[in-house]
Amino acid sequence: MSNSKQEKRSWNACSTALVKFPISDANPIEHSAALPERVDVVIIGGGIIGVSAAIYLNRLGQRVVLLEKGRIAGEQSSRNWGWIRQQGRDPDELPIMVEASRLWRELSAQTGDTIGLVQGGLTYMAQDDAEYEKFAAWMPHAKANGVDSRMLNRSELADLIPDAKCNWAGGIYTASDMRAEPWVAVPTLARLAVSEGVTILEGCAARGVETSAGQITAVVSEQGTINTPQVVVAGGAWSSLFLRNAGVNVPQLSVRASVVAVDGAPMTYQGGGADSKIAFRTRADGGYSLAAGEFHEFFIGPDAFRAFGKYLTQIKHDPFGTRYFPAAPKGYPDAWGTPRRWALDEQSPFERMRVLNPKPNAKKCASLVSDFAELFPNLGPIKAKAAWAGMIDTMPDLVPVVDRVENVGGLTIATGMSGHGFGIGPAIGRILADVVTGKDAGYDLSRFRISRFSDGSKIVLGPAI
Repeated sequence: MSNSKQEKRSWNACSTALVKFPISDANPIEHSAALPERVDVVIIGGGIIGVSAAIYLNRLGQRVVLLEKGRIAGEQSSRNWGWIRQQGRDPDELPIMVEASRLWRELSAQTGDTIGLVQGGLTYMAQDDAEYEKFAAWMPHAKANGVDSRMLNRSELADLIPDAKCNWAGGIYTASDMRAEPWVAVPTLARLAVSEGVTILEGCAARGVETSAGQITAVVSEQGTINTPQVVVAGGAWSSLFLRNAGVNVPQLSVRASVVAVDGAPMTYQGGGADSKIAFRTRADGGYSLAAGEFHEFFIGPDAFRAFGKYLTQIKHDPFGTRYFPAAPKGYPDAWGTPRRWALDEQSPFERMRVLNPKPNAKKCASLVSDFAELFPNLGPIKAKAAWAGMIDTMPDLVPVVDRVENVGGLTIATGMSGHGFGIGPAIGRILADVVTGKDAGYDLSRFRISRFSDGSKIVLGPAI
């Protein structure tokens, strides 16, 4: 029986099992197809963006192979909060996110509703009147895009989240926002892709691209060469390292974010929520995932110095929201000892670190558990179940790059999702499919062009809230 047929038969059985979160190189390789000699498109990166692009490119009749150096969703795509949110999006992202919400529903149905998709709503809680007004200033964007966000006064917010013991000034609530289990959803979508004809190889790093007269002709992987005229780079935290070796500079950096899973009694409100101190959501197993929404950690490396000037606007806007460390652990994309150049016939950095699996900040996780217990005292003892961290690929303006590279024909980039790639992933994948095949993507993508960092454009931070 072919690999595709085997995948199709086992898809429903596998997708219903709750994968241990997050995914790492301890998970067995599931996709190990033979390396094709020639395809229409090679996708580099097996996160939500790469998997979604594979699905929609295949549905446009393209022969697609997806290369993942480690495991499908092994990095940030299984380590994120699981929010599928329209609320608070950058105005240029919002219409795309509205489409993504629709596509999530379609994909859930196509996978037999096994990805844990739940419409529980999302709420941002304001600590004071100034933050409340900041939320209110975003509301015209919701109205313009038909999103059901609404402002809640102090009393209405207390009614929505009655278990919380906090005197918030009010908030903003979007009932149509959803969540899914990321460590289940992305592998399940990968199985859907394979069942429809996509070839996926885990444990197979792409080392680089070959070109002729400025046009891509092949991708060189650790298992061999694949002839192709089109490549999509969706490598998350590894994208800029891969692209630099191909002669393309992207001012992308990465920050560490920690998450802790806890058990507790069910609360009345079943959606996600965040204030300036803590973010939370209900999980499919009845527990809660907790994170610090306005706290990240950054490891200083060579790329930080190269891109420093472009990040000044972001640093000035929030000078104390990030904690800095002088060096990344060995093997990280921007570690001091990580090679920036390598030949395509030698081992690449991607083979030396199959899955970027940073240690969570234990102190921050402990404080999140304490803060959650204080916020929801009626949920009984709050017990930590697991903790993990992920490296979030970010851009100077907190807005992704989704663009073709002008000086390398056939090269398309989708990276720097800045912590909100999971929710918008299916729509970015659909857009990539149209961009690669020369179709109209349906949106003005100028906000996401790579040249905004080199053409003198002013850095405009997003998302709005």
